[in-house]
Amino acid sequence: MKKIVLLVLVTVILTGCTIVRIDTTSIDNIVDVILSKENTLYNRVGRGYKYYVPRGVTYIDSSGSNDKLYSNGVYYYLYLDEIGYYYKKSINYKVDNSKYYSRKINNKGNLGYLEITKQDDLYLIEFVYNYARIEALVPKDDINDTVLNCSYILSTIKYNSNIVKLSLEDDFLKNKEEEYNVFSSKNNDDDSFLRYEEK
Repeated sequence: MKKIVLLVLVTVILTGCTIVRIDTTSIDNIVDVILSKENTLYNRVGRGYKYYVPRGVTYIDSSGSNDKLYSNGVYYYLYLDEIGYYYKKSINYKVDNSKYYSRKINNKGNLGYLEITKQDDLYLIEFVYNYARIEALVPKDDINDTVLNCSYILSTIKYNSNIVKLSLEDDFLKNKEEEYNVFSSKNNDDDSFLRYEEK
């Protein structure tokens, strides 16, 4: 029995399990820690993209490349820029010190920005990263949790280049429809059974 316990302890120690504790009192720390991690998780798949929705956040609806999410009374509006991704559009952002929070992000060549603007008693969070943008209007107490959730979502977005390319082609969105009327007769033959019964 002692050998089994010893073997289990050695296995746990040698597997290298690590726990990263995130200081959620600092917006800078939240963004730095989450965006620096290589994360391949995903649990939401759309047309040409996939990403991870963190625990406590609920997917509500999708309209094209726009998704609506919800967590603790806050709605998140996610906009995926497939055109920017396809053409590798650069982001030009200048830090605005008049905002509640303004930061340009450059994480290993992935550009973006986080801007928080006070609007009456609420705060508008605009987080752009990985060719996507999340906007949310939150109370001051929810800013850090919202930034944490946005960081997870934006850092895990992966695009499918082939599907994005197909969706940008002209013929992809055109419908090939044919009008069909179920009430019109294909022929006016008087020998049909119904006409025979009428006579």
